[in-house]
Amino acid sequence: MAKVAPEGLITALDIGSSKVSAMIAQKGDGGELIVLGTGQRESRGVKRGYIADMAATEAAVREAVEQAERIAGINIENVWVGFSAGGLVSDVAEVEFELGGHRVEQQDIDALLAAGRNSIDPQGRMVLHAQPALYTLDGLTGVKKPLGLHADRLGVHIHVVAADGSPVRNLDLCVRSAHLEVKSIIASPVATGLACLSEEERELGVALVEMGAGITNVSLFAGGMLVGLTSIPVGAQDITDDIASAFGTRRQLAERMKCFHGSANASPRDNHDMIPVVPISAEDGAGEGAQITKAQLIGVIRQRLEHQMGEVRTALAKLKFEGPVGRQVVLTGGGAELKGIADYAQQALGRSVRIGRPRGLTALPEAHGGPAFATLAGLAFYAATDPVDLRGLAPQRTTVHRPKGMGMMRKLIQAARANY
Repeated sequence: MAKVAPEGLITALDIGSSKVSAMIAQKGDGGELIVLGTGQRESRGVKRGYIADMAATEAAVREAVEQAERIAGINIENVWVGFSAGGLVSDVAEVEFELGGHRVEQQDIDALLAAGRNSIDPQGRMVLHAQPALYTLDGLTGVKKPLGLHADRLGVHIHVVAADGSPVRNLDLCVRSAHLEVKSIIASPVATGLACLSEEERELGVALVEMGAGITNVSLFAGGMLVGLTSIPVGAQDITDDIASAFGTRRQLAERMKCFHGSANASPRDNHDMIPVVPISAEDGAGEGAQITKAQLIGVIRQRLEHQMGEVRTALAKLKFEGPVGRQVVLTGGGAELKGIADYAQQALGRSVRIGRPRGLTALPEAHGGPAFATLAGLAFYAATDPVDLRGLAPQRTTVHRPKGMGMMRKLIQAARANY
């Protein structure tokens, strides 16, 4: 019989276009995160990251969470939920105060953060994150703990991530309908960056490309924070659909063909390896069908990848991710599990590319250790750190507008991008 959840327990919930996954973890004595149970169900009712069928998505959420509860032997009541749909925007707000040379006191920091909260202008969107990232002392950036230091001017850079309100509210309603309390809704790139990127990578500058089933999120990290992101409505499911359409088979069988025989790279041998194709008209996926060469399958995959990587290349250019070839790109998400994708992306993007997998979790099942589960792991890391959020200073944890005329936005993001 399941027992009541102990204090300090963390439950992460990632609702994607292809799967709903849950993870129950707990902090160990040394501060490490220990995975107690995981659950996964096919996603039903989610299109391009947006909830299109509330009842179907709610059922998948219930089943994934219940599976994790059975494995952990614990009943949970609240979850940290990831949001990966399009419409996410990231920006950096900057606020600065005159101190007159005296030592920085806690009340100075509190007043600065309160002013920072009021400087946020999400332009009608819902704020998901409003976190103080780095402080400045007399123009010196990168100060993490200004308390007790002397300064003439004290400033703060505030990392803001916002999204369209309706999809976020639908996500919140869906989870609450499954009788779960929503602790917080976290932007997918923020969580995934914690799971896949080292602190040094986030400081020096790195691009994170989350290749989901229906959405590809391209994020740029610099100066230790997310400084820009864009969403592309193309994902791994589009490759599956292309295969199903090209060879006249069911989506489920097309997905198997992609996973077991597909690759991003071709070889001469692929012209001789034959793959059976079960026609869509066959009952229960059985029956005699045509055969195709592996080269034909890879040709369909590469055609879609060429379009997808072209979109990623355009997104990186818009984010000003330019300059030295050494700037690294990290691929993650279910689409990053395609064979040969890192080599293909490296050639297509002209940059160093690696696959981002979740790391730093104890007792993580091997089946959940791939790039497809990076966001889920990142949600657990985010919950464990539970960073300061300026929305907690506001009367309502919703949209906050700044007074007209405050033009402090985008300073840091422009400075960070200028380094490229």
